[in-house]
Amino acid sequence: MNIVNPFYAAYASEPVQLMAKLPRAPINGSPVPGLTSLYHNDAPGEFGDRSYPGNCGGNLIHDLLQFFKPKHVFDPMSGSGTCRDVCLDLGIEHWSSDIHDGFDLSDPRNFFGDNALLERRMFDFVWIHPPYWRMKLYASNPDDLSRAPTLEDFLERCARVIGHCAYVLKPGGKFAILMGDYSDRERGFVPLTYHTKRLAFESGLTQTCTDIIRFSHGASSSRKVYRSSFIPGLHDVCAVFTK
Repeated sequence: MNIVNPFYAAYASEPVQLMAKLPRAPINGSPVPGLTSLYHNDAPGEFGDRSYPGNCGGNLIHDLLQFFKPKHVFDPMSGSGTCRDVCLDLGIEHWSSDIHDGFDLSDPRNFFGDNALLERRMFDFVWIHPPYWRMKLYASNPDDLSRAPTLEDFLERCARVIGHCAYVLKPGGKFAILMGDYSDRERGFVPLTYHTKRLAFESGLTQTCTDIIRFSHGASSSRKVYRSSFIPGLHDVCAVFTK
């Protein structure tokens, strides 16, 4: 399949359009043939709110749920409600909340103790799309991951987030997390995808399938002009794990 890959050539006033030819995917029994390691669907889908900062669009979630066919989905970082809307479209039971609603996924009190909201393993699929540390600031709540003051603090909170997701996942259930790397103004290049997978493995999860490289169509950074010279990142990574 051919796709369009726009870029700015040196001294060019308009984007130059090139065609990038993707490898042909092998024919197999997948219920979602278009779901491959290179996810290049540029349609936003009618899920959630695309104006919400960092919204990834719902088509990837839609394809994942059609592939794995879960019955109960845990959506604890709902943002503008993208995963919730996908579940409603597919008729899948789901539990959705967000730190804007007062639910902190990194807080153990939500999972353990007499007043825990989630005290038993009940889901066969979990979807989260966390902040890429402080690339974008989301909630004003200081407990929001994007407000973590240091990388070490961010990773410590991420370890709890992933551990809690694993805790409420049924044996054999799937945990999908979308994460991207970025260059921080103080720490330089931060390989968040690597750290995410490391923390998932430390939580006892195993990787289910190939990494899914999601092309970042519609990213706000693509509409900016920078004075500095760097290699732009045009994708993030969805990794799927099994309990």
